[in-house]
Amino acid sequence: MTNGIPLTKDFANGGVSFWYRQIGLPGRRPALPGPRSYDVAIVGGGYTGLWTAYYLKKADPGLRIAILEREFAGFGASGRNGGWLSAEFAGSRERHAAARGRQAMIDLQHAMFRAVDEVIAVTREEAIDADLHKGGLVHVATNPAQRRRLREEVADLRAWGYGEDDMRLMDRDEQRDRIQVAGTLEAAYSPHCARVQPAKLAVGLAEAVARLGVDIFENTTVTAIRPRRDGAQAAAVTTRGAVTADYVIRATEGFTASLAGQHRQWLPMNSSMIVTEPLPADVWKHIGWQGRELLGDQAHAYIYAQRTADDRIAIGGRGVPYRFGSRTDVRGATQRRTAALLWRMLVRLFPAAADARIQHSWCGVLGVPRDWCSTVHLDHATGLGWAGGYVGSGVTTTNLAGRTLRDLVLRRDTELTALPWVGRQVRQWEPEPLRWTGVQLIYALFRAADRRENDHGTTTSPYARLANLISGR
Repeated sequence: MTNGIPLTKDFANGGVSFWYRQIGLPGRRPALPGPRSYDVAIVGGGYTGLWTAYYLKKADPGLRIAILEREFAGFGASGRNGGWLSAEFAGSRERHAAARGRQAMIDLQHAMFRAVDEVIAVTREEAIDADLHKGGLVHVATNPAQRRRLREEVADLRAWGYGEDDMRLMDRDEQRDRIQVAGTLEAAYSPHCARVQPAKLAVGLAEAVARLGVDIFENTTVTAIRPRRDGAQAAAVTTRGAVTADYVIRATEGFTASLAGQHRQWLPMNSSMIVTEPLPADVWKHIGWQGRELLGDQAHAYIYAQRTADDRIAIGGRGVPYRFGSRTDVRGATQRRTAALLWRMLVRLFPAAADARIQHSWCGVLGVPRDWCSTVHLDHATGLGWAGGYVGSGVTTTNLAGRTLRDLVLRRDTELTALPWVGRQVRQWEPEPLRWTGVQLIYALFRAADRRENDHGTTTSPYARLANLISGR
């Protein structure tokens, strides 16, 4: 036991993620051999880049497409996330509606519903075994303030395209039958979510993209992206030569700050996870969770969890939310105190799992725009495009982004290109040390709000309201 956490003898911290520990790190593809020219160059080999390449190549097999990846395809958040293939969309609905109207935001939500099934359909078509199971999503409230927020949220969703079958409050019997979470006062259920093993999806999708004829160059660091100008093509500048293309798509999410001129574009927010050893049948008898729904709570410093295909509990949340200067982790290693925090949350929610040992901890970064709203964009004049800022909801949103970028590159006027997140412009984050100070303050306030609500709050804490005001959410 370390820091009060029971650990397995083979406990590991980092090594990218437990998901890769299960399947082994993929072999590296060759690096860029030198300067090259393509029709489309994609910077970043995560879900966004892979989905974009997949749909472009399917739509026009003659397109010459390259993906440029610093590590290996799926190294970042795509291979480290909580495995929520969810229809939840990041950002303020009101903010998106202000751009193109309320119906446009409702259309966006319905597109997210369909995107969940689209991902499932592609995995079947491409024979990608990613432990997918569409069991839905359960949100629990464990104090009166959370219960009030959950009820208000479900009621508000009715105005944003959610019908009774899309999200509903559960009665006590159904909640207990689905999953036993200690202290639950209220719970809601949505069918629009599936569990996925993230690394299996990333590796399988990369293999499918390569089979289509897309060139994936790994161990290739892009340092800058240049727009089309003075008759020259757009370009991705790498340490191994420049790749010129009609279009260069930035798909770097939490690693965007590493590119020249992009340091304040998206904040690399850290999220951490732990996973238990496989739990025995007698523990599952107390917990239930036979439907293998995804699980979240209504805390401000919220958690996300899944029951894995091999009967572990994987649970994640924010630990140290941001590193000064937009620095990122070293191959997924997280702080031991963060793992301890997640273990205490696991035991609080699932007392029956109190003796379970932790086998792995890791972390990754996700991209956060200044207004916390995802965006997808393509500028035909400069030849530059991008998608990201998913704020932790990227497993599904990346698929929608890939199909939208396909239509934008091919100059198709479709339902996807009319959605309100297309072309959204967001101001940059503040320079350091304001950025670091602000994020630390925001999450200190969220943690204080959770403590206050757990102690005696029946309404959302003023600390949380202040944190939301500062953050611009």
